[in-house]
Amino acid sequence: MSTQTAIEVRDVVRVYKLGRVEVAALKGVSFKVHKGEMLAIMGSSGSGKSTLMHIMGCLDEPTSGSIAIDGRDVKQFSDSALAELRNTKIGFVFQSFNLLPRLNILQNVEVPLQYRGVSRKARRKLAEEALAAVGLSGRLKHLPSEISGGERQRVAIARALVNNPTIILADEPTGNLDSKTGTAIMDLFKDLNKKGHTIILVTHSREVAEYAQRIIHLKDGLIERVEEGGLGVVN
Repeated sequence: MSTQTAIEVRDVVRVYKLGRVEVAALKGVSFKVHKGEMLAIMGSSGSGKSTLMHIMGCLDEPTSGSIAIDGRDVKQFSDSALAELRNTKIGFVFQSFNLLPRLNILQNVEVPLQYRGVSRKARRKLAEEALAAVGLSGRLKHLPSEISGGERQRVAIARALVNNPTIILADEPTGNLDSKTGTAIMDLFKDLNKKGHTIILVTHSREVAEYAQRIIHLKDGLIERVEEGGLGVVN
């Protein structure tokens, strides 16, 4: 694992207004994610972990504080540059898969490439390679409704990988899966991490968090403690 910094979170506060009431989801969170690291962010419901993931993935902005990716404050990015950053440098894997039901598996994985204006022929090749990497070469024409939950999560991972991002953010990646399938998905993340991807896991599961080198525990919008995960910290 490199000691270079992939993401730096600097005193991030996120306040939501619910009518006349202000709710602080994050209350001043600071830490660094090293390049090539697998990091887990744990916490119970309402701890702020999903809010933190959205801010780290540039899907939301902090009320105060900042996020730097590869040393550059994301506030410096124009809207178009920020969209390009999300599409090329960051891959997202969501608990609910977020697959388009009317598109087959191959077409779902091609979607991020369409946003980049990649040609149809090149899109197909890259999507096929991404699906092969997650063991789904034989499912290209199937609809999401025609495959299992574990296979749908593999499609979601392939879609996250298709632009070859350096950072993968996964929100409860095994939350909708049985334990055996969840283990297979986490082994896939472990392999991706060995290939150099920086992976951030947001989870309430200790078993999932143990795949990481470090575990950050959130409670009530603050970092409660940081500990080594099952992989240990490798310098």
